[in-house]
Formats: sequence, C-alpha cells, structure tokens
Amino acid sequence: MVASSVASPLCTWLVAACMSVSSEKDQFWKPASNFQSSKLMGRSGRRRKAITKCNSGSLMNGSVMNSSWHTCFGFEPCEEYYKSEGLSASFSSLFAKNAFSVFGFKQVPLNRRQRRMSSAAHSGKPVAVAVQPAMEATAKKKPLMRNRRVVVTGVGVVSPIGHDPDMFYNNLLEGISGISQIEAFDCSEFPSRIAGEIKEFSTNGWVAPKLSKRADKFMLYLLTAGKKALADGGITEDLLQELDKARCGVLIGSALGGMKVFYDGIEALQVSYKKLNPFCVPFATSNMGAAMLAIDLGWMGPSYSISTACATSNFCILSAANHIIRGETDMMLCGGSDSAIIPIGLGGFTACGALSQRNSDPTRASRPWDMDRDGFVIGEGSGVLLLEELEHAKKRKAKIYAEFLGGSFTSDAYHMIEPHPEGSGVVLCIEKALAQSGVKREDVNYINAHAASTPAGDLNEYQAILHCFGKNPELKINSTKSMTGHLLGAAGAVEAIATVKAIHTGWIHPNINLENPDNGLDMNVLVGSKKERLDIKVALSNSFGYGGHNSSILFAPYKNV
Repeated sequence: MVASSVASPLCTWLVAACMSVSSEKDQFWKPASNFQSSKLMGRSGRRRKAITKCNSGSLMNGSVMNSSWHTCFGFEPCEEYYKSEGLSASFSSLFAKNAFSVFGFKQVPLNRRQRRMSSAAHSGKPVAVAVQPAMEATAKKKPLMRNRRVVVTGVGVVSPIGHDPDMFYNNLLEGISGISQIEAFDCSEFPSRIAGEIKEFSTNGWVAPKLSKRADKFMLYLLTAGKKALADGGITEDLLQELDKARCGVLIGSALGGMKVFYDGIEALQVSYKKLNPFCVPFATSNMGAAMLAIDLGWMGPSYSISTACATSNFCILSAANHIIRGETDMMLCGGSDSAIIPIGLGGFTACGALSQRNSDPTRASRPWDMDRDGFVIGEGSGVLLLEELEHAKKRKAKIYAEFLGGSFTSDAYHMIEPHPEGSGVVLCIEKALAQSGVKREDVNYINAHAASTPAGDLNEYQAILHCFGKNPELKINSTKSMTGHLLGAAGAVEAIATVKAIHTGWIHPNINLENPDNGLDMNVLVGSKKERLDIKVALSNSFGYGGHNSSILFAPYKNV
C-alpha cells in the first residue's frame, strides 16, 4: 500500500539522503567525519560505505542541486528523476508541513523501526538505506561496440566417414554411408545393433600418449578435432605463441560427456571403491574436454561447455560467436563431441524407442523423410570450428571458409522427448535467427536440416521450414545424418562443417535412402540421391535436442565489403 501511494518519483537512495539531513542547519550534509565514526560499524565488524562531504547550498535551489550530483551522491540520478520535475519540486513537497504524506505515510501509524528512523533523521545521525542495484547499472552503461564480423577460418572433424575435412565432405558428396554393425562390444542381445561407429582412430601427434590411455573417447575426439581445426586454420606453433591468449577461448560441449569412463567406474565400484580410477569423475564431466584443450593451448579466454542434448553444438557455436561480437575475444574454438556407443548408451536410447532396428541393412537404416524410416541411428564423433574476428583473420592473412551471420535458440516447452506437433518452436527459432542476423528469408537457399530419420521429427521440421521459406524456388534441403547417423551433441558442429564446405565448394551433398518420400513432400526442394551444384547465398543449419531445445545458425559466403 505504501509503495503504491508514492506521489514523487524519488529513488531509495534519495530518500536516504533526505532522512540524513539535519533539521537544525541549512547545510546539506554533515561533515564526512560524522559518517566515519564507530557508529557506522555493525556488530559483525563490516564497514558501511561512508558518504562523502558535499558542498553546502539551499535544499530548494534546484540549479545548485542539479550541478552537485556527483559531489553529493557520487553517482548519476536514475531515469525516474529525469522524468520528474526535478529536485526542487521533490524537496519542496518533502519538506512541506506534511512532508511524509508524499510517501504515503500520513495515514499510517509509525512502528518502532520507523520511529527510530525518524528520530535519527531529526537528530542529524546517519541512516543506512540500501541503494537500488538498478541505479548503478543505469549509471554504468557500456559503450556500444562497433560491428565485429565473425568468420570461419578453420575446421576439424572426427566422424564415421572421415577424420579429414576434405575426405569427410568428399564422402558426403559421393553418398558414402558410415553406418555399420557395432564392433566395440557384444550387442547381440540388443534390438538395435548398428551405429555410425568410428572403426579406426589415432591420437598420434595430437594427444599425449598418457592422456590417450586415460581419457574417454569423447574427450580424445574433441582434442583431436580441436587441434586439427587450428592446423587447418594455419595456426602454427610459432603463431600460437604470438596470439593474445587472454583473447582466445574454447567453447565445445557434449550431450553425454564421458559415459564410458563413468560406466567403467560403476563397474569397478561393484568390487570396491578402492578400484575406482581417480580420473573417473573429472573425465566424465562434459566440460572437461573444453577445459583440457584450453589447458593444452594455454588459452585464457572463456573456456566452458554447454549441454543441450543434440542441440549442443549449435548452442556452443552461437555463444562463441557472441563472445567475439561483444569484443571479449578474437578467436574461439567451438563445437561438440560425443561417444555413447556403449551398452548403457545403446540400451538407453533403445528403451526410449528412438533407434532404428534395420540391422540387416545398416547403410540404408538412416533415411530422413522416407516413409520406411523407423528411428535414428546412433553415431559418434566430433566437430570443431575456428571462429575468428574478421580484422584479426585478415591481419594474419587467414583462409576464410565462410562468414557466420548469427542464429537463435528457442524452446518447444512441450515435451521431454517429442517435438511440438505444430513445429511452433522451430518456426520461432528460424524467424528469430533471421531477425537477429538481419537476413532476408528470400536469401536463404540452402538448409542443412536436423532431420534424424525419426517419424515425427523429420516431417515437423520440413513443414516448419516450408512455413518460413516455402516461396523460395531456389531452396534446397538435405540431411547429413543420412550418412553419418546421429552424432548427438557433436551433430550440429559436424553438420555446420558440412554447411561451410558446401559454401566453399559450391556443391551440396545428396539425401541417401530417400526412396519413398513422405506424402506431401516436394522433391524439388529436397536434394535427391546425387550431389547438386548450388550457388549458396545464405545457408541455415538446424539442430534440435531432447527437452525441446531448438537452434538455428546462419552462414554465408564471405564478401570483402
């Protein structure tokens, strides 16, 4: 009731100032020494801030007061003050005959605390009143940053179809599937026995041998892909030492983290806690991959991970770009990594009813938008992009693959696993990505879809895309997962690399296994069984995850304008 009856827009800090005024003298504040006395020390020994001495002047003189803000208060008045009639009107009403009626106290009996506050004010004693945090935030507005453009200058990939970016993309263009029977463990009891499993992988030259023996695969994939992205970006050992490491960061996430390390820990615990590996907890956490890479490189900028299920990579890429745009960093390694082809990973997704059971024909199991699809195929790997501020990249004469334009995140707020049946969260995500990056919808002519080969998800995404871009006759859509399977938290980064390579080469890869399209699908929009030439204006890459996480990011050919 009291707050609602305030007639003058005075802030809490101004009330404190008024109540500290002596009623006997015309001087605005008591000398500073009065506020440095032992009375300002609480029983806990904590000091309260002393208010500095101000110039004397009449309380009713608005011009004197307006020129003395910094002297008297040490900070700017809030926006409400500037909207009011100024101090003269405020103080004249405050010190009128019924001054406290301004604050709604006229008809309210004073309690003990209020009487003590009033007594202190009339005696000239200081009264401590909390300052609103919004005041200081208003006074310390950051200057607007100049427009900082972000470009992709390096890529690194570890995938079921290749660990070199060129080999990886050439296999995509040729329609080569990386899905096969699982060999890592005996899965004969499982209804799904296929995966985008990496058969051959070596950390030689990328990761220290001792770490290679201890770390989870997700971390080894991440470290290798991250260092390959640096090498691809022309960051040599000498150049690495010349970089301002305080302005370089790592933002690489994982959906599931070190599941194998943690799983092995549980197995050891069945014998005794003494059998536990001391690295089982730190190497199981999803942030540790990014942390270990930052430690290895000595990069002291932002180093962390984001985990939003299968949308993880896109969240990391957009967040990394924002660090550069805000002027906090000049270079960021970003992306995702996952390796969950172990009994608990395979069994868990099987229990959800999410996996394909086309065990007899693995290469044809992942079939986005095809009527015969029966779930996604689990995969593993890592994708890392080297994002860089344009002027920083130009200064070192870096190769530029593409420009990162922006993106967006939204939530379906609908179901833990199922996508929203109307695709409203996806539509909102795409619309926001376009708005925030300043891209016209007619300029987007290539989309690397999330399309994981699930019955509901593929069709919902397709309809959302057509809702946003349906009038573009040049629009082409494909799904990298038809060949790699679903790489979980790494999917977005690996698909972003495919998108960037499409821009760089002018070729888009086919949708394999799309033999019997869903009803209502336009095959002029979906890429067929062969690669196609496309002059990409703007490309969009989608990634969605359990929990209703939606993400869309945009890339375009770099233009020196």
